[in-house]
Amino acid sequence: MAPIVTRRAFLASGAGTAAALGATGATATASATPSPDLRLLTSRTGVYTPPRGEAAFQFSFDFPEASVQVGPLLVGFRVQTYENAYAIDPTVTRVVRDGAHVTLTCDGLLWAGGQEKAPGTLVADFTVEADGTVQWTVKAEAKHPVKSITTVVRGLPRGEVSVSGQDFTDLKDDEKSFEYPNFFQGMATPLAVLKGADGRHYALSARQTAVRTCRFFFQPGPDGYRVELIHEGEGWAKATSLTTPPWRVGPAADYAAAAGPHFAHVEKAYGIPPLATRPDMPAWMRDVDLVLSIHGAHWTGYIFNDYARMLEILRWAATQIDPKRVMVFLPAWDGRYYWNYPLYQPDPRMGGVEGFQRLVIQARKLGFRLVPMFGTNSANRVWEEFKQFADATTERVDGDAFDLNWVDWDNDRSGEGWMPFMNLGVASWRRWLTERISATIRQFGVDGYFLDIAGAAVNNTKADMHEGTRLLVEELARRHPGIPPVGEMLYDAQMAFIPMSHVTRYTLMPAACDSHIRNYQHLSRPAPGRGSTGVHEAGFGHYKPEILPTQRAIPTITVVDDTFTQERAAMADYIRQAKAWGDARRK
Repeated sequence: MAPIVTRRAFLASGAGTAAALGATGATATASATPSPDLRLLTSRTGVYTPPRGEAAFQFSFDFPEASVQVGPLLVGFRVQTYENAYAIDPTVTRVVRDGAHVTLTCDGLLWAGGQEKAPGTLVADFTVEADGTVQWTVKAEAKHPVKSITTVVRGLPRGEVSVSGQDFTDLKDDEKSFEYPNFFQGMATPLAVLKGADGRHYALSARQTAVRTCRFFFQPGPDGYRVELIHEGEGWAKATSLTTPPWRVGPAADYAAAAGPHFAHVEKAYGIPPLATRPDMPAWMRDVDLVLSIHGAHWTGYIFNDYARMLEILRWAATQIDPKRVMVFLPAWDGRYYWNYPLYQPDPRMGGVEGFQRLVIQARKLGFRLVPMFGTNSANRVWEEFKQFADATTERVDGDAFDLNWVDWDNDRSGEGWMPFMNLGVASWRRWLTERISATIRQFGVDGYFLDIAGAAVNNTKADMHEGTRLLVEELARRHPGIPPVGEMLYDAQMAFIPMSHVTRYTLMPAACDSHIRNYQHLSRPAPGRGSTGVHEAGFGHYKPEILPTQRAIPTITVVDDTFTQERAAMADYIRQAKAWGDARRK
């Protein structure tokens, strides 16, 4: 990494003088002596200035970043409240070393880039293990509610980065931030593994026992990364004191050695059961070798398959494969996709209540299992019913509204903004969605329920989305024993109570996912022929007809308007491959 600025050099340069600190609040800092255990760095120490690649938002000046050497790492801190950002005051900071334990205690904070002082404390407790792994927690207190605590880590080499078990990628000279749990960037567990140019691996993880927002920020320099590890407190429980879960950074021989302990912690912390014995997975779900994703109505109202056509497709499919080996996934079974959320009633244009009831009864007689889709956090405010749960909309921790506005449904090349993101942690929304799913199970006898966007948990001002999702699943299990949930893009803790996921996780550590839950392919998988993605907003893609013997996800075929009528041969071939895939996995 870049040369470290020592305390002596820092003071000799004039950067630590009253003039450098500014007239206001400078005298006390200039007359006091920083702890000799600290190195008086700044936010620009050891990184490219200006950035050489893609840059993140950052301070346009040198923010104080007094740091302490702990094992092989150089560690500093920043505290963010809801009204400002603070550095630790090196003149009122002491470091105590006791063998493998290091404690940093700070009795005052700096703001305005070090020009002003503020009351507050920060205590960091470190443990250094024999192999150089460092684990620590941080507690900060301030006059204002603490929003987040940043630990700044130096001492890590440049290299490729794997985020949440995904493939390694070269960040080049780009500054990159990754958030957990984040539905879009796919950070399904708070783990990053850095692989240096010499092949050494370094694991960076948050050892959480409750799902909380955290971020990993990699900032490159000529010799290494400056890494920010950020823990964000619960937005619904603002307090002037915040404590991080344990952070852990350490070396490992390879990826398995780096990631294994993290996933072992996750499994234990959340009580994730093994696949072979988990009680919430019915026998039929274990036997699934093929998912038929039969699409209903697009947002515009265009119908790909009505209920009568769906039944016709299933009757034909029963001649190709034992229906007991098939799960029938029904996106947009309730009419206009997303627009009709959260009514969840059979659509009159598709055949109405009688048509849907007939579909379910006849399909189940054939041996198929049906799983309709429900939106975990989606509700169209145009419906009269919205007022019953209007208090459950989502505002981020800073108070700005969080809407489900990232899809361009009408193709005017701008995302629609009429749908707020709903919060299952709020009782009114959880009660509404529970009742609608329960009514569908009770009235029609479906075999499971799909929770769309289940893997999105947003830190917010009202309630814990993860806990709300768990409570919904728990209540539906009480009412309807043996009817399992299926979730989209699950993050780690959700595997404790959702036995099947829409897409796989952890490419480099597949057992961390596959030994606990089953997975199938996304509804946006292009259909045979022109590659339509059906009700999904992607539009068209390239259909991949091959099923690899090593494929982790249950083979899934998308059935749209022309799939059954024009691409039946392709369907038959895919089903044949799915049977072979299933036969092989049973051996």
